[in-house]
Amino acid sequence: MGLFSSLMGNAGAVSQEDLKKNYGQLLIDGEEIELGFKLIRDTFIFTNKRLILIDVQGLTGSKTEYLSVAYKSISKFSVETAGTFDLEAELKIWISSETIPSIKKKFNKSVNVYEVQNVLAHHVLG
Repeated sequence: MGLFSSLMGNAGAVSQEDLKKNYGQLLIDGEEIELGFKLIRDTFIFTNKRLILIDVQGLTGSKTEYLSVAYKSISKFSVETAGTFDLEAELKIWISSETIPSIKKKFNKSVNVYEVQNVLAHHVLG
C-alpha cells in the first residue's frame, strides 16, 4: 500500500500472518481471520465469526478501541468498485435498522473488493 493512498484514507490488504501476530489475542477459540485491511493506523478484520474494527486513538497511539460487530447485526452492505479515474473502492455497512451506514471504508485499487463482498455475503446471508 502506497503512502499517498494511505494518506488519502484508502485501506490496503494485510496478510493473515501479520494480523494474527498483532491481534491474535482478540480471537476466541475456533475463530479464524479471513481478511484484513489497514488504513493509516486503523485496522479492520473479517473473521469467520465477526467484523473487528481497530481504532488507534490519540497522537501517540497508546489508546486503542476494539469494536466487534456480529455478522447477524449487519442488515445490509454495499461495495462500490473503483472507476477509471477514481482511485478507490468503497465499502458501506448498515447495522440493524439504521438509515445511514455506520461503517464506511475506502480501499485502494490493490484490494479485490469482490473478495470483500464475498466474505460479507457469506456471513451475512449464510
